[in-house]
Amino acid sequence: MIYKFKYCCLLIFCSTLFVCCEKPSTKNEVLVLGTIHSGHRTEEVYNLDKLTALIEEINPDIILTEIPPDRFNAAMEGFKRDDSISELRVMRFPEYTDVIFPLSKTMDFKIIPTAGWTRPMALERQQKLKAIRQDSTRISDWKAYTDANKLSDSLLEATGKRNDPYFIHTKEYDSLYNISLQVYNKLFNVELGLGGWNNINIAHYWNIEKALETYRHQNKRVLITYGAGHKGWFLRELSKRDDINLLELKPFLDRINE
Repeated sequence: MIYKFKYCCLLIFCSTLFVCCEKPSTKNEVLVLGTIHSGHRTEEVYNLDKLTALIEEINPDIILTEIPPDRFNAAMEGFKRDDSISELRVMRFPEYTDVIFPLSKTMDFKIIPTAGWTRPMALERQQKLKAIRQDSTRISDWKAYTDANKLSDSLLEATGKRNDPYFIHTKEYDSLYNISLQVYNKLFNVELGLGGWNNINIAHYWNIEKALETYRHQNKRVLITYGAGHKGWFLRELSKRDDINLLELKPFLDRINE
């Protein structure tokens, strides 16, 4: 009986020791933050001050941005020199010019450019879409595309919370936004080449994955900042990775709204 008692105590001690000696998880934490670009300057519910507070609350180690790698150095050099950004592509995004670059002066995070966008690709896409719109044999395709855009917009507006960050970071938002994107992708992705919807997301995500591989198992908090329409596409791919913990944005929103 005494032997059994000692044996049980030894098992409990060994189990406790094993738990205590387990290494903490080294998986990176990843959040996808959907932005509304110029809308941050006009939408009170998701304005620049709230975006600033949100990123401060998230406190990332790394921010993966919708900035093309070939535009980043010019943007950063201009910011360090003039305390402002004059690089034309980056200037389009107030989440960077008014929030993330200024925060880099007071917070300790690394900015990594991951956008697959290039100017030649954008110009080619613009030209091809114009040609499709003007092609008399493609009237039905163009109508299907514009009708899907109108439906998606109307359903988003009907919610009454289109630009609310809580709503933006839901599956419902992704579903309504994708009504137009699915039609656009089905009709034009192959034809638009690198500028097609799936194709550009593949290019973006290739850069994102490259960054995630670089920092794999380093116990970092990684924030991905892109236009909200990309969020659902990225989350589907990120959910396939077993080396990260995907975090919800809601707890961080709750804390800045307390």
